[in-house]
Amino acid sequence: MKNSKNCHALLPLVSAIGLVASTSAFAAEGDNTGGQKANNADSDVVVVTASRTGATKEDSPQTVRIISKEEINQQLQITTDSSQILSNLLPSYSPSRQKMSGSGETLRGRTPLVMIDGIPQSNPLRPTGREMHTIDYSMVDHIEVIQGANATNGVGATGGTINIITKRPEPGSFNQHAEVQLTTPTSQLKNETNSYKTNYGFSGNSGNWDYLFSATYEDQGMFLDGDDDYVGVDNTQGDLMDSRAYDIFGKLAYWIDDNQRVQLSVNRYEIEGNNDYVSVTGDRENGVPTTSERGTPEGAAPYNEVWTTGLTYDNYDLAGWEMNFLAFYQDYESLFGATNSGSFQDPSIAPDGTLYDQTNATTSKYGTKLSLTRGDLWDDRLKVTAGFDTLVDETEQYLYQTNRTYVPQSDYTDLSPFLQFELKPIDSLTLSAGVRYEYAKIEVDDYQTVAGRGGVDVEGGSPSFDETLYNFGAVWSPIDNWSLFANYSEGFSIPDVGRALRSISEPGQSVDDFKNLQPIVTDNIETGVRYQGDRLGAELSYYESSSDFGGRVDRENDAFVLRREENEIKGVEASVDYRFNDAHKTRLAYSHMEGRYDSNDNGTLDAKLNGLNVAPDRLIASWSANWTPKISSFVQANYAFDKSFDEEEREFDGYLLVDAAMGYKLPVGQVNVGVSNLFDKEYITYYSQSALVDDERYFAGRGRTVTVGYSVDF
Repeated sequence: MKNSKNCHALLPLVSAIGLVASTSAFAAEGDNTGGQKANNADSDVVVVTASRTGATKEDSPQTVRIISKEEINQQLQITTDSSQILSNLLPSYSPSRQKMSGSGETLRGRTPLVMIDGIPQSNPLRPTGREMHTIDYSMVDHIEVIQGANATNGVGATGGTINIITKRPEPGSFNQHAEVQLTTPTSQLKNETNSYKTNYGFSGNSGNWDYLFSATYEDQGMFLDGDDDYVGVDNTQGDLMDSRAYDIFGKLAYWIDDNQRVQLSVNRYEIEGNNDYVSVTGDRENGVPTTSERGTPEGAAPYNEVWTTGLTYDNYDLAGWEMNFLAFYQDYESLFGATNSGSFQDPSIAPDGTLYDQTNATTSKYGTKLSLTRGDLWDDRLKVTAGFDTLVDETEQYLYQTNRTYVPQSDYTDLSPFLQFELKPIDSLTLSAGVRYEYAKIEVDDYQTVAGRGGVDVEGGSPSFDETLYNFGAVWSPIDNWSLFANYSEGFSIPDVGRALRSISEPGQSVDDFKNLQPIVTDNIETGVRYQGDRLGAELSYYESSSDFGGRVDRENDAFVLRREENEIKGVEASVDYRFNDAHKTRLAYSHMEGRYDSNDNGTLDAKLNGLNVAPDRLIASWSANWTPKISSFVQANYAFDKSFDEEEREFDGYLLVDAAMGYKLPVGQVNVGVSNLFDKEYITYYSQSALVDDERYFAGRGRTVTVGYSVDF
């Protein structure tokens, strides 16, 4: 294998880093099941495993959001769409498209690195936009969100890091959980518009063994908008409505002793459309949204199929060090729907130019993450963290109906050592600094673009890149409860290699010399203030994220293309949490951002980034209450402000969405009732308004629905 040759050639580097790793300290990563067996549940401090340094939210020089199990469960009473859940909780995350594809959904205007227990779900070579649909959130315990570029996580973390932490075995010999849900529009109760979901799981401990198993099945019906019309189905990118999904997840762990633990985790997730409806093109100019009608679309139904396997070894006292090792493997396949796109046409197959085809993207990736940490140096004032990550990715995309190469097989190798320091010279000041070295290599054989792209012969190659990324931060707490923080961090990512390679139209091009394959490096500066009291918590931050050779996504001639231009994003975020008492608490969060790019390569940022790249300003408010030991409630409001762009036709008309839920504990189990889009607002999604100018994808958002669920633990 070519990648094996790459790794063999770099053995001296690996050996050198291994020597450093054997004498340095590293950070905990992966599942972070809770430290030594003896004190697994003793601490209320939440360690942000995605930081790779064992840092807490309070000591982080960046904005960190920990989405709790309680918050996830509240959202699941309202929606099962993972993108919608994140958008409801993170104002700097784009409003959900409510589709199988989340392309255009960004965090602080850039694509985040999505991980599950430290295993990357994002595909660096050919992002499909479906990274949010690789696990059902019924399997999730909490979510760590580091906002802004993060050097310690390497490839893909230019917009931030979203680390989804899965559930852990509950204490006890054997625990079971079962849940059923029905979701229906309030305007009708019909089989084709009803959605059903069921989940069953068990977990426990037996001697030195921990185990967990969970399975979920979901059948989603058609969505109705606020005018009780069918929402338009996206037959090409894939849709959540009129689909079926299942997730099977398991963990098996063994405690070698009180300080050593090994764990195997496996996740199998699949979502596939039923192909029972076709879209009816809308009229954007006259405000008529795309709808759906019964029919059989061309080609096979779009789907996502993902197998993810992780093996971790934790040693919490390796001669004074804390060590974690993660090895992972993932098979990922996504099929897109059929279309008669001009890029699919081939006169030798269909001379009349009416050929329907569809693309299938497959990725196999495996890698390792090694880390150790020690925080008791220099009288407990110095923590030194070092690590070494590897990633091997093999990706290709072909035309499913005609078996033609659309994107040639591309092999990617990434080797990344890093070193991080955290120093407390005085109790009120925490300084951090670190460096990460990224070595990346891409190998592509000679290939020919499809006829619709000109049928150009392209010479293969094996370009390699290396970048050294730095980060510096400080957290100062001059008085009790208050802290100031500042941070500089660099992010590294590979541009969409598939999109770049398939778009070559000029003959005589070589992969070795193709400028668009150069990596994207972002510089992120952030400063802010935090307050954390007994009842009140607040945070305000300002950030700037810039790239001299960025990767703006644009649409040209019915195809998405990559623009390599200088760009900059600036923003402000604020949040306030207040707990009135043990039973009532509220949260208010706001995000403002603006992005600009150099449209004519003259060194001036003269144009605005549109809705494909940045989110609108957003305000989110929520209130949760426990009225009695049996009755609880939750209300949230999301307001997306109007936003204008250089192209008048992309101007965004904002909207307000309100959701509510109530729970009641029965003698056995609990019943929940959730209402999404409480006021049945008729609106066009942000993506359809400001990311595209397209009658076919002028989609309305989902109207009011009611979700009734029953769950029981036994």
